[in-house]
Amino acid sequence: MDAFVKPAALTGIPVIDADTHHAEPYDLWTTRAPAKYKDRVPQVKEVDGELCWVIDGDKRMGPAFPTCTIRRDGTKAYGMELTTWKFDEVFEGSHNAKARVAYMDSAGISAQICYPNLLGFGNQKGMGVDPDLRLATTKIYNDAMAEMQAESGNRIYPMALLPWWDMKETVAEAERARAMGLRGVNTHSEPQNNGYQVLSGEYWTPLWDFLEDTGMPLNFHIGGGFSSHEWFGEGYWPNQTPTEKLAFGSSLLFFANYRLFANIFISRWLESRPKLKIVSVESGVGWIPFLLENIEYQMKEARSDYQASPTEIFKRQIYACSWFERKNLVEDARRIGTDNVMFQTDFPHPVCLYPDALDYMSEAAATFTETERRKVFGGNAARVYSIDLESLG
Repeated sequence: MDAFVKPAALTGIPVIDADTHHAEPYDLWTTRAPAKYKDRVPQVKEVDGELCWVIDGDKRMGPAFPTCTIRRDGTKAYGMELTTWKFDEVFEGSHNAKARVAYMDSAGISAQICYPNLLGFGNQKGMGVDPDLRLATTKIYNDAMAEMQAESGNRIYPMALLPWWDMKETVAEAERARAMGLRGVNTHSEPQNNGYQVLSGEYWTPLWDFLEDTGMPLNFHIGGGFSSHEWFGEGYWPNQTPTEKLAFGSSLLFFANYRLFANIFISRWLESRPKLKIVSVESGVGWIPFLLENIEYQMKEARSDYQASPTEIFKRQIYACSWFERKNLVEDARRIGTDNVMFQTDFPHPVCLYPDALDYMSEAAATFTETERRKVFGGNAARVYSIDLESLG
């Protein structure tokens, strides 16, 4: 592919895309699993005439379409078309590191932060199998992601999944992921819904200690718990078409992160965790000024005091990713802090900025000052995920 000519405002800026996804190949787990797990790890089988992902032999995890909205030839599909595709019909850059880097070069993207699909953005799926199998599945995924990062020449940075249901194994896997070069972790955003302590509970102390000590960021991707997916199963008017329901669910999916951060601020959890870096992924940023003002007002009215205000805590240690927003992005970013906003595309998901992500953002990029756009389009992500900008050119 030919090198991309960046919009003038972004010339000379190594752009880091802070949210992309890996379409897991059908054999990701089976080719890496030890013999005792080979028939039990996630794999694709035909169930009742439909290709499905299954785990532990026959437990369905979902349909086998790759959650990639880009066709093999590089053109983008819209609506529900992607749900009919098989793996060999989607864009190779959705799952192959070399093809992905070639796409990045053609799009003017220097590096990508990468998230999973199948196991859930918080590794919350597969609760119905034994813990040993879940742990093996998690480790195999992280192994594959470390391989992809290396194969990309450190252009693609996958985030590690954690076996959050076992804290000893969680810390051990976070340590192992860091040793393999992975730069951040994901976890369940609603553990209380599965019988575990809330994130401010003592159960989580060893993990938060590790992340503060090492500087690894904690990512909460929208959809990282079960409740956020309610918007795709209920809430919409019953006379809506499948594509209208898709738009409805996609428009409201970020509300779970609104609820998550409302809990974080009201609990005052981060007052005692000043070095814990937290990222709200694929949530957008326009709602954050409202949330901060709202929470501060409501806490004042409830006579709930705090040592550091939600706004102060946000600016100190929380980051958010934005993609489709451009009309009010500059104003919103300045209100919450341009040190705390990161550009993303959501490649190759249904609502991704593709194929002209930087052109789409060119007007907003030009409205930022030079210092601001260097932060939003790459510098902040480099700082959060410990990426050497100079190595990206």
